[in-house]
Amino acid sequence: MSAKHPIIAVTGSSGAGTSSITRTFQYIFLRDGVNAVIVEGDSFHRFDRAGMKAAMAEAARQGNNHFSHFGREANLFEELEALFRVYGESGGGRSRKYLHNEEEAAPYRQPPGTFTQWEDLPANTDLLYYEGLHGAVATGDVDVARHPDLMIGVVPIINLEWIQKLHRDKVTRGYSQEAVVDTILRRMPDYVNYIVPQFSRTHINFQRVPTVDTSNPFIARWIPTADESFVVVRFANPKGINFPYLLSMLHDSFMSRPNIIVVPGGKMELAMQLILTPMILQLVDIRRRAQGVQALPKKATA
Repeated sequence: MSAKHPIIAVTGSSGAGTSSITRTFQYIFLRDGVNAVIVEGDSFHRFDRAGMKAAMAEAARQGNNHFSHFGREANLFEELEALFRVYGESGGGRSRKYLHNEEEAAPYRQPPGTFTQWEDLPANTDLLYYEGLHGAVATGDVDVARHPDLMIGVVPIINLEWIQKLHRDKVTRGYSQEAVVDTILRRMPDYVNYIVPQFSRTHINFQRVPTVDTSNPFIARWIPTADESFVVVRFANPKGINFPYLLSMLHDSFMSRPNIIVVPGGKMELAMQLILTPMILQLVDIRRRAQGVQALPKKATA
């Protein structure tokens, strides 16, 4: 953690909705003049698309049918921790981009499924924002989670997560249902060992819970809508959170425990705005004061 160079990490598994929360953060950054450098977790996969396919085949030949992007062997945990450490110390570090599709790859004149070259982060940024699978990961010798100043988990209940993944991979990526189910099963040990433990380290979790039947996610024809859901927002440390203010602004919300507020799904983005904006501005104000720069104007806080 660093007063001068804060880090925000959003973590969640594939299909959990971390990309949606990134759009909310980008809006806050733009609206409030926060100069953030954004790092995608896919940039720290160990293999490009072709390399991952080959590595999975080799692992299978050796009897490992659970090799996945969720686990340590397929990721550069040491490099990710080094980025967070260096950024916290100096505001620097190196990253790259993973080019998911033709649109992303075209400016680099590279095939999709490849990485760009490692490059230095831009100078003089207000904070580093990470979104990906492992923003709060910790193993025996790597502890990424000790560096961020704010860690956020995006955690739909697992049946909803599977429904979202099934629909995304079948509709946008053209995979068969059998292929998606095989991926879910292959990833399960790494999901349990590397993804789930992160959510006990995060400062805030946003968990979407549908109010429709998702008991068999593999036959669901539609993804439950926001209005068919609630969002359970858990604060690891509720001290300083103005729950009466949040309840007054988020109609039909309620407290289920002293550190949990339950919000109608359609108000999830508003809840994120109300909860996260003052936290972001506080980090930036602390940074600017530490550097002797005029702080941002005061705004209403949650």
